Amino acid sequence: MVLYEFPLNERIRVFMRLEQLFQQIDHFMKRNSIWDSRAVISTLLEILTIFSRNDLKSEILKEVDRHISVLNKMANSQKIDGARLEKILTHLDSIGDELYSTAGKIGHSLMESELFKSISQRSSIPGGTCAFDLPVYHYWLQQEENSRKQDLERWLQPFQIVRSAIDLLLEFIRQSSTPVQERAQQGFFQKTLDHSLPYQLLRVGVERSQPYFAEISGGKHRFTIRFMVSNVNDRPTQSGENVTFHLTCCIL
Repeated sequence: MVLYEFPLNERIRVFMRLEQLFQQIDHFMKRNSIWDSRAVISTLLEILTIFSRNDLKSEILKEVDRHISVLNKMANSQKIDGARLEKILTHLDSIGDELYSTAGKIGHSLMESELFKSISQRSSIPGGTCAFDLPVYHYWLQQEENSRKQDLERWLQPFQIVRSAIDLLLEFIRQSSTPVQERAQQGFFQKTLDHSLPYQLLRVGVERSQPYFAEISGGKHRFTIRFMVSNVNDRPTQSGENVTFHLTCCIL
């Protein structure tokens, strides 16, 4: 299956963007070249931009509290593994406590680094971090791999609690519902959602062998899926065939 995910509110949208950026950092942190270090810095700047536009600490705490409330209501169900639920609740409480105790805006300390500040100021210019633009950055990139790795790990450290929280919350949401098989007539599918239920995320699974991609639009009341045929030299077109796919409407 190729999975296409579509967030149904702004909070989950931001969480998923950060999730992808943290995964990019993981990829480049495993490697040691100068270009990998540059890629980590570039991705970290994107993360900082998201943090500057959102009160993420507050948003994550709201979501953690909401999950704790929902899971506590499940505690009396005989179908629930009590020991596992208790472990999950303890983990959520720990994340919440650590976020509450984090002073100031997350990532603020990173911008106090003169090196990182200078990189940030030049990064908005295409090619603006060339050696002749930022000789101090060029000097840093020429340092030993271990030295660069230590700096990168230190810069990433303030974001670890946020990443742990987002990974855990998105995992809960993705596992909250079971996929069902649906059929899109002539590549088109539309469904109305019960607005009284807290839908968070749509997941559309398409067999890898099928020559379509899923284009999803909508909101928490109704959504539309169009299965499109890709064309490298022209605009994608909607399939005229019936398409079988798996749909998960995640509620938690």
